[in-house]
Amino acid sequence: MEQMVVFVGADHRGWQLKSHLVDWLRQQGYEVVDLGADTLDTDDDFVDYAVAVARQVRQQANHRGIVICGSGVGVDIAANKLAGIRCGLCCQTEQVRSARQDDNINLLALAADYLSLSQAEAMVEAFLSTPFADLPRFNRRLDKIKQLEDEA
Repeated sequence: MEQMVVFVGADHRGWQLKSHLVDWLRQQGYEVVDLGADTLDTDDDFVDYAVAVARQVRQQANHRGIVICGSGVGVDIAANKLAGIRCGLCCQTEQVRSARQDDNINLLALAADYLSLSQAEAMVEAFLSTPFADLPRFNRRLDKIKQLEDEA
């Protein structure tokens, strides 16, 4: 199996948290691709970074993505517009574990304005270490979501 790559992207409100998480993830031994923002630009748009991460993640089932903006809502909405992306906006670690186990999320949206660095680290660790339960009921639900994507 190909090694997991973690793609990360954030707008200006998520830039500081993204920079921290990129360094932290590399220290943890993950292969990380930082898709920006590369500099703090208050005129940038969260959509650009969320879509860049989502496009990379949907190319390979083993890859994961982390998208960050102030509220987390904007990046979550934008990423979920792409077929094959299951982005979850979570506010606590147990919720992340549940979203990975039950819904097989492949992107995690984080709200930079509402999380401490330690909270974000714990949520990212749960996101990257929790396997999908792969139970029939979960697969049935994901198949229904795929059917909706195919209708669009």
